[in-house]
Amino acid sequence: MQTPLEQTYAAAVPELSVPWTADQPPRPEIVWLNEPLARELGYEPEQLRGPEGIALLTGQIAGTVAQAYAGHQFGTANPQLGDGRAVLLGERLAPDGSRHDLHLKGGGRTPFARGGDGKAPLGPMLREAVIGEWLHALGTPTTRALAVLTTGEQIAPRRGVTPEPGALLVRAAASHLRVGTFEYAAWHLDPEVRERLVEHTIARHHPGADGPLGLLEAVARSQAELIAQWMLSGFVHGVMNTDNMTLSGQGIDYGPCAVLDEHRRGAVFSSIDRGARYAYGNQPGIALWNLSRFAETLVPLIDPEDPNGAVEQATAVLEQFEGWYLAAHSRGLARKLGLPETLAADEVEALGEELFALLEAQHVDHTGFFRALEEGEAERLFEEPAPFEEWQRRLRALGGGQVAEGVNPLYMPRNVTLERALQAAHLGDMGPARELLEAVSAPFLRRAEWEHLEGPGDGGEDFMTFCGT
Repeated sequence: MQTPLEQTYAAAVPELSVPWTADQPPRPEIVWLNEPLARELGYEPEQLRGPEGIALLTGQIAGTVAQAYAGHQFGTANPQLGDGRAVLLGERLAPDGSRHDLHLKGGGRTPFARGGDGKAPLGPMLREAVIGEWLHALGTPTTRALAVLTTGEQIAPRRGVTPEPGALLVRAAASHLRVGTFEYAAWHLDPEVRERLVEHTIARHHPGADGPLGLLEAVARSQAELIAQWMLSGFVHGVMNTDNMTLSGQGIDYGPCAVLDEHRRGAVFSSIDRGARYAYGNQPGIALWNLSRFAETLVPLIDPEDPNGAVEQATAVLEQFEGWYLAAHSRGLARKLGLPETLAADEVEALGEELFALLEAQHVDHTGFFRALEEGEAERLFEEPAPFEEWQRRLRALGGGQVAEGVNPLYMPRNVTLERALQAAHLGDMGPARELLEAVSAPFLRRAEWEHLEGPGDGGEDFMTFCGT
């Protein structure tokens, strides 16, 4: 059916993975196949639906591995995490020459499993698919779901006592190299292995980087771009642990994540984030914290003879993160507000700070505001319009307000809407989930049949997600 998958990562650093095969599901069935992505990867969708395709998508092929990594979880170091219920199927070379990991989640326990049966329920697998397709449609670097399958079995529930339908997610990613990968290598393996890991990461993702210090800068720049786009779209990852920060600059692992309805800097939608560590407004600072942990793993390789000098060099790179982030954020915000590209970043950011304070004070919908501004109807969203009218006068004085089409989305994975779609899928009705996947994949063009997907729905601000992916 296809050229065999490669395993260049496992070959380059075999110390960081173990051969492992996913459990064979009793009655696998594809409930959603990402046909555009399949074709980008060089697969014909009908082939993936056939016996060989099902074998691939369920991990019943030779050469699969489970990856080792560590991480800081909510600020606390965990020396061993890894693919507890997942396997790396291999690397696919697409027709355009790009390389993609294919990764299977929900395939049973691996040597890195810490508890549970290694299975995954259908709802969280579909959530990751929806979030990934929406972010991709916005142009945000992200992993994407290739397919979601049910396994034909009922698994232990995450909450309550009712069993849930088992499912598999096949994810495509630039790679699964994470900050946590380097933490594992730094904590458990010798310098020679870490040097090979640096070389492999540079070759795969940042070929222009000069050694470990150049790698740190490249990763920091890519994360500054990514987090700026998250903030502009109102996306809240929910669990920004170091094992969830990729070195490619893609977003990954969309478990307890959500998207703002009302604009709130302190918004938290994750049931396990009791201290609000990963609140919406904290995401840029957490990214820098994670990058600092990455830098710590590289210090012995930057200058083995002068650790203090290596720390100074790494610190000098990290001190530039805020500037890279603000440049990316102001550039994106200017597009969303229709401001000239030539306007100074500090002027854009000052106007943005006033706007976001106003949105929060008057409980205005984040996505709804930017779309209404594009359509010339933003005034209707404010109970007290005078402060907005004053802000809008300043916006227009700076040349803003005329927003290009295709900048501000209309459709997004509204919390209540997404949860209802996942509940329907749990009960056997995939219609709402498929509709939502179609809408978030084309988020800019209004369609009459999707009118019910435009607003936030009732109860979105009290919405909470649970760790299930």
